[in-house]
Amino acid sequence: MADITEKSKGFVGEFKEFIMRGNVMDMAVGVIIGGAFQKIITSLVEDIIMPVISAATGGIDFNNWFVSLDGTEYATLDAAKEAGAATLNYGTFITVIIDFILVAFAVFMLVKMINKMHKKEEAAPTTKICPRCKSEINLEATRCPHCTSEL
Repeated sequence: MADITEKSKGFVGEFKEFIMRGNVMDMAVGVIIGGAFQKIITSLVEDIIMPVISAATGGIDFNNWFVSLDGTEYATLDAAKEAGAATLNYGTFITVIIDFILVAFAVFMLVKMINKMHKKEEAAPTTKICPRCKSEINLEATRCPHCTSEL
């Protein structure tokens, strides 16, 4: 009986250790923020970009680009769905591709901005390498404490 209790405590302890690792928590936060970010991008695509593209292309609605697999022609995708027809919705697929490209671009811009901020935050170096012994020494040193050569 003691072996089962020790094993379960070990398993629970290992699981707790796994969950509390920094990279697991970072990933969880990333997934949550990513879900919220996806809603913003979806709204951007559906409510702002696609209407502009539709207006620029003469009122084309990508969501109504479809092929009815039963051979019947329907005016809209909704009409085909009401009739229970199987459809190949390539217009919706185009919208999803545009959505993906915008998400990828937004993530790229975010990472680029964060990397730029990190470069600004990097502190000036406080050490240098001794040209004789290649040891790391204080930037203001005039003599190497390791090999005693003058700098």
